[in-house]
Parts: sequence; structure tokens; C-alpha cells
Amino acid sequence: MRTLFLLLLLANIAFFGWSRYVAPPEASADPLPLGRQIEPQKMKVIAPGELPALTARPAPAAVALKCIEWGSFSVADAPRAEKALEPLQLGARLAPRRTEEAAGWWVFIAPQASRAAALKKAAELRALAVEDFFIVQDDGPTRWALSLGVFRSEDAAQARLAALRSQGVRSAQIGARETIVPKLWLQVKGVDGGLYARLRELARGIEGSELRECTQ
Repeated sequence: MRTLFLLLLLANIAFFGWSRYVAPPEASADPLPLGRQIEPQKMKVIAPGELPALTARPAPAAVALKCIEWGSFSVADAPRAEKALEPLQLGARLAPRRTEEAAGWWVFIAPQASRAAALKKAAELRALAVEDFFIVQDDGPTRWALSLGVFRSEDAAQARLAALRSQGVRSAQIGARETIVPKLWLQVKGVDGGLYARLRELARGIEGSELRECTQ
């Protein structure tokens, strides 16, 4: 028994000597763990002011909403424009703005010989699907003429005339006409890019109308 004990003791001493002085070091073992983890000569104290500034992420760009008005329309033309806006379901965002404008140009059919002749000409216009007109009944050189629209600019009057020609109206013409007429602008609030594109399409369908930012 004593001999077995001595043999085990000698075996442990031999293994310790072999592992301590003969065996190669393990690849994952670090013989100087503390020395490698703490290297005072490489440490540096940084003041708060020396910390790099964090780059703030830019906020998403806000969608610019505008107030756009469409016009200007005569009292007779306004219902047509309002009807065109109905599919957009604008609700409280849509509001009319009434104003008076100086009209420098008009599209008209020359004065007829009598009231009866003017009514006959009016029936011819309706047969061509032209509804936006009125018969001038005031005393003066334009009595019994048929007005097909008054406009601020000659370009707008030309656009109206071209549209009438496409409908088959051949007797209409353009002339200067200095007068003050009631007009209506349709204001739409909270307009973004998509809505503006749709309004622009509608404006193309009514000759002489325009879109602009609200002035009031």
C-alpha cells in the first residue's frame, strides 16, 4: 500500500514538471493576462470638449402646403368649375372669393338687327352646345350683341375664341372692352403636389382660367 502511494506521488510530481517546463503553451492561453489588459502608457484622458460631435440625422422634409385659387370665372362660368371640383371632395378646404376685375377684352358676336334676331342667334349657339353667353340689352352700339366672355388679357380671349371655333362657332370675334365685371375665384387650401397636379389638369379644361397662389 505504501509502495502504491509513493508511485502516485512520483507520477503527480513528474506530470507537474512536464506541464510546467516541457509542454508547449496553449494557443488560447495568455501567460500575462493582466499585463495585456491594462497598459497605462496607452491610456489617454479626454476632456468633454474633445469628444467628437454626433452628426444629427436630418429630419424628413415637410410637405409644403399652399392655398391655390382657380379663376377667374364669370357668374355664368363658376358653376361649371365647381362641378369639375366635386370629384376631389374638398369639403371645407374649398371656398369662393368674389371680386371685381377690369376686363380689357371680350369675345362676342356682332350686334343683331333686333331682339328676335339675337334670340335666333342664341338658339344657334345652344345647338352647338355653347351655353356660356348672354345677350347685351343695354342701350348703345353693342345692343343685341352676344357676349361670349370678357377677359383681362388678349391671350385668354384668344383661347376662348379658339375653343368656340372648335365647336363650330364662326361668327365670334375678339374686341377691346374696358369694363368692370364681377368675377369669382375658387380657393383651395392645403394643396400639396399631387392635388396641384389634378387642379392643373382641370384648369386646362376651361379656356382662359388659371391657377395661382391665393392673394387674400
